Amino acid sequence: MSESVYKVIELVGTSSESWEKAAAAAVERAAQTLRDLRIAEVVELDMQLEDGKIVTYRAKVKVSFKYEEG
Repeated sequence: MSESVYKVIELVGTSSESWEKAAAAAVERAAQTLRDLRIAEVVELDMQLEDGKIVTYRAKVKVSFKYEEG
């Protein structure tokens, strides 16, 4: 069996609609520039407020992908 190494990065996705869409935005953006994405883990959720109302949902996401040296 061959060994593999994975790199983990942390991203923050945003959405004016929901935390789910915020997390999806982070993963979709990562997929545009990274190959072989493996796991996405939501590690924190928060909201930006203005005048006591939710303006933006934010999802902090850890994404892992296979590390290729070279």
